[in-house]
Amino acid sequence: MASHRKARPTATRIAGLRTSPALGLTTAALTSVALLSQTANAAPAQPGRPSLEEVQKRVDDLFHQAEVATEKYNASKERTATQRQRVNGLLDDVAKRAEKLNEARNELGSFAAAQYRTGGISGTATLLLAKDPQQYFAQDHLMSQLTERQKKAVDDYQTAQLATAKKRTEAAGILESLTTSQNELRTSKQDVQQKLTEARRLLSTLTAEEKARLAAIEKKKQEVARQKAAELARRQAAEEAAAAKKRQQEEAAKSSDAQASSGTGADTSAGSSTGTGTSTSAGSSTGYAAKAAKVIDFARAQMGKPYVWGASGPDSYDCSGLTQAAWKSAGISLPRTTWDQVGVGTTVPVSEAQPGDLVFFYDDISHVGIYIGDGMMIHAPHSGANVREESIYYMPIHSVVRPA
Repeated sequence: MASHRKARPTATRIAGLRTSPALGLTTAALTSVALLSQTANAAPAQPGRPSLEEVQKRVDDLFHQAEVATEKYNASKERTATQRQRVNGLLDDVAKRAEKLNEARNELGSFAAAQYRTGGISGTATLLLAKDPQQYFAQDHLMSQLTERQKKAVDDYQTAQLATAKKRTEAAGILESLTTSQNELRTSKQDVQQKLTEARRLLSTLTAEEKARLAAIEKKKQEVARQKAAELARRQAAEEAAAAKKRQQEEAAKSSDAQASSGTGADTSAGSSTGTGTSTSAGSSTGYAAKAAKVIDFARAQMGKPYVWGASGPDSYDCSGLTQAAWKSAGISLPRTTWDQVGVGTTVPVSEAQPGDLVFFYDDISHVGIYIGDGMMIHAPHSGANVREESIYYMPIHSVVRPA
C-alpha cells in the first residue's frame, strides 16, 4: 500500500519556507508586499486625471492668459470711453449746427414766400425743394435774381448744410468704431472670466495633500527667485562701490592738480570733500529719485489689497492699474495698459534698474511691477492674490523702463 501513497508537495513546500532554499522567495514576497503598501499610501494615478505638475502649469498658463485678456479689456475700455466722449461732443455739435441750419432754412423760406407774393420767379423755393441743391447752385440765372441779402442767406444755408452733413458722417463713423470697441470689451471680459473660472475649477479638484504639495512647490519657486534677486543686489552693490571708489580717485586727482597749480590746497581740498562727481551724479538723479520715492511709498500703502482684473484703485488693482496709480501720485500720467506703458520713458538694462522703474514680464508684455531695489518689486500678481513684494525673477523679465 505504501506504493500507492501520494506525496504531499503542498505541505512539504509550505514547511520548506523555513528552510534556506526558500528564503529568497520569502524576501521577494515581503518586498512585493512593501511596494504594494507604499503604492497604496501614495496618491494613485487616475486615468485621465492630470498630474500635480500639469495642474500647476495649466493654472499658471490660465492666469497668464487672463492677464493678457485683462490688458485687452483695459485697452478696449479706455478706447470705448474716449470714443463715447467724442461721439457725445459730435452729437452736441451736430445739434447746434442743425439749429443754425433751421434758422437759415427759415430765412430762405421767408424770401421764397416774398417772391411768391410778388409774383416773381421763386428761385429760393426751387432751391429748397431741389433734390440736389449743389447742382441747382450751378445755375447762374438763380444767383443773378437774388439780392445781396438773399445771396448771403443762401451761402449760409449751403455752408451749414455741408458742415452738418460732414459732422453727421464723422459721428456715424465713430459710433461704428464705438460699437466695435464695445464688442471687444465684452469679448475680453468673457475671456477673462472663462480663464479664471477654469483655473478655479482645476484648483478645486486637488486634494488637501496635493494643495500642500502645490504650496511647497510655489514656496520653492519663490525662494529660487529671491536668491536670484539677492545675487542682483550683491552685483549692484559691488558696482556702486566700485563707481564710488572711482569717483573718489578722480576727485583726489583733481584736488591734487588744483593744489599743485594754485598753491592754495586748503580751500580746494575742502571743496572737493563734497565730491563733485558724486554731487553731479546725485543731482542728475535727484528729481527722479524724489518721484520714485513717492511711487514706492504709494505702492507700499497698497500692499495687501486684492488683485481685481480691470481695477485701478483705490480698493483693488490689476498690475497696470497699480503702476498707473503709483506714478500718478508722483505727478506722472502713464497710459492704462502694459503695452502702452512699456513705450513711455527709457529702457535700461536689468543690472541698472533703480527704485521706481517699471519691470515688464513675458514676451507679450502682459504683466508689470514697480522695482523697489535689491532685485525686488511690488506688484499685483493675479486673481486670488494680493498686492505684494516679490522678486523680479519670479517671472521671465521682458524689459525695464524708467518712466521719467
